[in-house]
Amino acid sequence: MRFSYAESMCDPSHYLPLAVACENAGWDSIVVPDSICYPEVSDSKYPYTPDGNREFLKDKPFIEPFSLMPAMGAVTEKLRFTTFVVKLPIRLPVMVAKQAMSVAVLTNNRFAFGVGLSPWPEDFAVMGQDWKSRGKRMDEMIEIIRGLSTGEFFEYHGEHYDVQSIQMTPAPTEPLPILIGGHAEPALRRAARLGDGWMHAGGDAGDLERYLARLAALRKEYGREREPFEIHVISMDAYTLDGIKRLEDLGVTDAIVGFRDVYRAPDVPLQTKIDALRGFADSVIAKAS
Repeated sequence: MRFSYAESMCDPSHYLPLAVACENAGWDSIVVPDSICYPEVSDSKYPYTPDGNREFLKDKPFIEPFSLMPAMGAVTEKLRFTTFVVKLPIRLPVMVAKQAMSVAVLTNNRFAFGVGLSPWPEDFAVMGQDWKSRGKRMDEMIEIIRGLSTGEFFEYHGEHYDVQSIQMTPAPTEPLPILIGGHAEPALRRAARLGDGWMHAGGDAGDLERYLARLAALRKEYGREREPFEIHVISMDAYTLDGIKRLEDLGVTDAIVGFRDVYRAPDVPLQTKIDALRGFADSVIAKAS
């Protein structure tokens, strides 16, 4: 089991010392969130809070992930950075490919590209992207990013994007892992068909088992059941050694662990965060390895 530290919507000055503390304590990764903006007026519901309330996001600081990850990479040597998740179809594929490749190069392949949709139609509107075609466009974007990240000449001619033969350098020296986030059937199918892994957004333990069973069936359907596949989850089982064993038995590869409910709890001092991540590393990570 690998362990990813989760912290977001916090004082931006905390990120770099937290990255150093995580690496020194034995954590494997930090997950990095993505949010473009907060619309003043919206009737959209947030899918990962019980009542769909989105107001917890108002005034919360989000550093753009492709800027934050190289900064943390510069003060660490081993720590991996995983976006959780970049809202892919609100962006343009060639520019995203360049950004993702640059992060992978600057961090010496310590980057896993977690991607998903966005629950906010407003994100698409302010970025000038179509909401209704988001799923199909995301599929095409993944293929474009994967093709360009090889560093070879690549062209793409799809329903939504047309890219002439181009080359991008520098390219990462290892394949860029693309992890798909989301619980809906289209997201699970996308992960099984196109992804190098899947990212879970939390919820009921029974639901997690159903998602994993469905993923396994879909990967077999697409003939990919023998290929390497990362599974990143949020689960209370990650906080105990017995629970970690249960997650491993389910095929989980990465546990996402945080110590503050960012939906409800206010930010806390940096030292409080460092003490918590060190305590977990001593009591759980060191004994689980």
